[in-house]
Amino acid sequence: MASVETAAEHERILREIESTDTNCIGPTLRSVYDGQEHGLFMEKLDVRIRNHDREIEKMCNHHFQGFVDSITELLKVRGEAQKLKCQVIETNRRLQDDGKELISSMEELQKCRLQQRNIATTIDKLSHCLPVLEMYRRLQEQMRTKRYYPALRTLEQLEQTCLPKAGQYRFCSIMAENIPKLRIQIRDTAMSQLRDFLESIRKHSDKIGETAIKQAQLQRSLDSSVSMQPQAMIGRRNRKEAMAAVAVTGTDSDRQGGSPVSEQDSGILDVEDEEDDEVPGAQDLVDFSPVYRCLHIYTVLGLRDVFENYYRKQRRKQARLVLQPHSNMHETLEGYRRYFNQIVGFFVVEDHVLHTTRGLVNRAYVEELWELALSKIIAALRTHSSYCDDPNLVLDLKNLIVLFADTLQGYGFPVSQLFDMLLEMREQYGEILLKKWNITFRQVLDQDNYSPIPVSTEQEYRHYTSQFPLQDPELDKLPFPKKLPFSEFVPKVYCQLKEFIYACLKYSEDLHLSSTEVDDMIRKSTNLLLTRTLSHCLQYAIKKKNVGLAELVQVIINTTHLEQSCHFLEEFISNITNVPPDTANATKLYGTSTFKDARHAAEAEIYTSLNAKIDQFLQLADYNWLAAPQGGENLSASDYLVDLITFLGSTFSVFTNLPGKVAQTACMSACKHIATSLMQLLLDPEVRQISMGALHQLNTDVKECESFARASPVAGFQGDTLLLAFSDLRQLLELFTQWDWSTYLADYGKPTCKYLRVNPHTALALLEKMKETSRKNNVFAQFRKMDRDRQKLIDTVIKQLRNLIAQHHT
Repeated sequence: MASVETAAEHERILREIESTDTNCIGPTLRSVYDGQEHGLFMEKLDVRIRNHDREIEKMCNHHFQGFVDSITELLKVRGEAQKLKCQVIETNRRLQDDGKELISSMEELQKCRLQQRNIATTIDKLSHCLPVLEMYRRLQEQMRTKRYYPALRTLEQLEQTCLPKAGQYRFCSIMAENIPKLRIQIRDTAMSQLRDFLESIRKHSDKIGETAIKQAQLQRSLDSSVSMQPQAMIGRRNRKEAMAAVAVTGTDSDRQGGSPVSEQDSGILDVEDEEDDEVPGAQDLVDFSPVYRCLHIYTVLGLRDVFENYYRKQRRKQARLVLQPHSNMHETLEGYRRYFNQIVGFFVVEDHVLHTTRGLVNRAYVEELWELALSKIIAALRTHSSYCDDPNLVLDLKNLIVLFADTLQGYGFPVSQLFDMLLEMREQYGEILLKKWNITFRQVLDQDNYSPIPVSTEQEYRHYTSQFPLQDPELDKLPFPKKLPFSEFVPKVYCQLKEFIYACLKYSEDLHLSSTEVDDMIRKSTNLLLTRTLSHCLQYAIKKKNVGLAELVQVIINTTHLEQSCHFLEEFISNITNVPPDTANATKLYGTSTFKDARHAAEAEIYTSLNAKIDQFLQLADYNWLAAPQGGENLSASDYLVDLITFLGSTFSVFTNLPGKVAQTACMSACKHIATSLMQLLLDPEVRQISMGALHQLNTDVKECESFARASPVAGFQGDTLLLAFSDLRQLLELFTQWDWSTYLADYGKPTCKYLRVNPHTALALLEKMKETSRKNNVFAQFRKMDRDRQKLIDTVIKQLRNLIAQHHT
């Protein structure tokens, strides 16, 4: 079995050797040498080799003739091949000789092809590099000419488009490194221009505002009719839209590489060389290109929020500076005008930026700034206007505020609070007017001569009647020369009242008030002028020292005529305000009561002055209270009383032009004062003794007074009414001079008593003084029976009077 297996294994190895590549026979042979049958295998191998040799020999024998034939043919071919080789060598020689020029041409062609390829490559690279260089040159030119927004667009195109296409070159890397630096340079330069612009408009806001106010004033003068107002608003809106279009167009030209309106960063355009008479628009004075340029640059850089915040912050700071008034602003109108011009200039710029920059500032921001400005403006005006005491300056300030409000209202800012403040200033204006007119009235009253105005010609008469509404048909009929009943201060005061009304009316203009409101304001202010200012001035004129009775009489006549003219003032106010005087709730003038009060004060002053003058005469009285009795026919009135009566006669003759009741009251007051004063002389505590002779002298003086009263120094008294002023003194003197005590004591208390006006206390006091006189005389004449009887009689009467007083007062 082992031999069979060995034989089978050797057979397999031999087949494998026959069928395997000689390069891979090593493992097969190793398996033979590893086994124990090496000799046996060699034998098998030899047998197999011999078998193959026999097969080869058989095959060679079978094909030998063919092989011989093939050799023979091969030998034949060899000769032909030799010939062919010689021909090929010859042909190759000739071809080599002929190809040398071609090879040279091909080498040259190869070189040309290489150069052409290099040139094409260079052209391609240059086609990408030249735009980079050209764009960089354009960038440098734009930077040199300060066209920063187009430079920024060029920089963006260079970075995003041209440099990536150009490839990796050193100059490209240098450019790429410079791009951030150029961006920073453009940003900083644009911001520097913006700062210059902000500083410039801060300095020139006065001029900008002045131009805007002039334009608004011109527009208001053109808008004289209500129908023209809508067109004016359309014109203003079209102007704003046109300015916005110009701003947008300038922005687009910047985007396209064009130059803006002005590359100067001053912000203010020079328009003084224009020959047109038309007032330039406020926006025409300002070059806003630095703002637009900086806005677009920061937008492209992705820093728009930073720019907006910076711009708003800086403008807020400028707003606070603009809204801070100068400490001496109130001294001149120019100070207020400069203050308003700066504010208007500030908000004109903001309004233009609002409408042309698409979000740099918004409506809420502008309204916030305006609210801040409005509060500060009103506070400043309230403070500074309070220092003003010139009505003309207040009026000019009011007109300036109205123009200021109308200008900003034209730009869409709410200004109702300014008009409310003007209504508050109206009260201050009224107070200033009252102070001014107080001085004017005092000057008129001080300069007046308090005499009727003489007129000698018709022209003079018309002059005064044109100043004062005098309606006196009787005076018109009198021939020239003649006298007007009043003095100079009547037409002057009346004209000043009208001037005051005109001054009030001037303030109410352009305040958007109704006619009724204007009428009410004027009437209230005029009432204050009448009841406070004019009334005090009249009281001052009446109460001041050295005012004579004639002056007081003329004051009464003057105030009477002014009182009668009050309804003409009512009509005057109605005519200038176009409000009928009978309108419901219309304020009535208090002129009638004012002049009545002044007249009453003058009347009271007349009474007081007259009594004071009487007192001066009475101080000259020098009665001898211990005079001996004399015959009544030999007595004459005292000298002081005669002078007093003469004075009263001349004084009452001046009262002819006074109202009847005033003259009558003055005359009655004077007589009563004389009677009272004489009574006080009798009852003066310092006069302790009175003789019957003194009573007879006093009785004579009273008779002189009664004679004056009977002569009716003032017309209008009925019967002996004026004598009643002396009735108390008359009955007392008659009681003592006639010594009719029995009648007095018997009839006391009866309505028909002869001595009804004699007071028992007065009679008792006078008797006590007479008793002292009798007692003193009796010291030397105590033995005369008549004197003793008289003394007893006086004592008896005194006792009875005391009993009478006691009975009627228990």
